[in-house]
Amino acid sequence: MAFSKIFFFFPLLLSILFIISPVFCDNDEEDDLLKGINSYRASLNLTSLTTNENAECLADELAEEFKNQPCTNSTGANTVPGTEPQFANYPNILAKCHLNVSVTRDGAVMPACVPNLAPSLVLTNFTQSQYSENLNETKYTGIGIGSEGDWIVVVLTTNTAEGNYATATTTATTSAANSVSEIIIIYHLLLLLMAAFYML
Repeated sequence: MAFSKIFFFFPLLLSILFIISPVFCDNDEEDDLLKGINSYRASLNLTSLTTNENAECLADELAEEFKNQPCTNSTGANTVPGTEPQFANYPNILAKCHLNVSVTRDGAVMPACVPNLAPSLVLTNFTQSQYSENLNETKYTGIGIGSEGDWIVVVLTTNTAEGNYATATTTATTSAANSVSEIIIIYHLLLLLMAAFYML
């Protein structure tokens, strides 16, 4: 009898677990680079960079913009700081991530182009180029990484108002409200499940 109850509710339990569990994407290049950068910083007795979701969003959007540009000696980490390709729609790119220039001013955007995003070459494009100056800075506390094609973009954030990549208050409030709604739905689903199980 007990076995039949478990068998009956097993699909429902799986559905609830699927709702609760986060979906993980396969971002090996990005994960490897984050580990490599934090190891590099640890070797310099600097704190590890923590993932900043808004910076990650911007990095993804910028990687999407860069992906159609060819890899040459004048692109990526071989460029002089401040001479990376500029996008006329940069304010729109920021807006997609609910950002504006006032909260990104002190951050750093570092694109690099590496054929096939070979992990060892990707890391050296950041740790053994002019980008290492940013990675050696104590002011940077957060990081976002995005990749598309042969391009990988690192965005560094600070813990100051001018570089923390914080979203607008209304966006944060909406996000919090959505999270509360999801918790309430899951709570009611669990109550229904327990009530149905008790009735059998």
